[in-house]
Amino acid sequence: MNAILALDLGTRTGYAIRENGRVESGVQVFDVKRGESPGMRYIRFNRWLADVCRAGLDAVFGRDGLAVGLIVYEQTHHRGGAATEVAAGFATRAQEFCARHGLEHAAVHSATLKKFATGRGNAKKPEMIAAARQRFGYPVADDNEDDALWLLAYAEAVILPPAAHAASRPGSVLRA
Repeated sequence: MNAILALDLGTRTGYAIRENGRVESGVQVFDVKRGESPGMRYIRFNRWLADVCRAGLDAVFGRDGLAVGLIVYEQTHHRGGAATEVAAGFATRAQEFCARHGLEHAAVHSATLKKFATGRGNAKKPEMIAAARQRFGYPVADDNEDDALWLLAYAEAVILPPAAHAASRPGSVLRA
């Protein structure tokens, strides 16, 4: 399988990507600048997603095609407000990108991710960050990067084994 891209979607999108045994993670900010249309954040997200999926970590080697084969993201909760609107908007764009390019994608519920990371489905952010520091061995920038790293670990442990059976159906949705 190609690289796995894990996303904690939001204005501060946490990301983690594993390619060729290497992991890169961080936070990409999609703020709207003064005087801009709110839609600009989505245009920037689309461009960023395409760049990451095409380039992966090995952009310097000039590979053609997509480096990413699976995008996994935290499922959007409809609690209302601007944060939900942004996360849902990014999720639909990720789904559209996967459909357009024949990639697999999976949404993971936050309680499922918390249980995977800490053993408790209602763990708080500090517990998730402490568990990440223990598991991954270095401090994360914030809870967004933390969630992305956990999504990557979850995808490798839980989603990928069934993905081998779905490989014959590009663009399908994997259930997490």
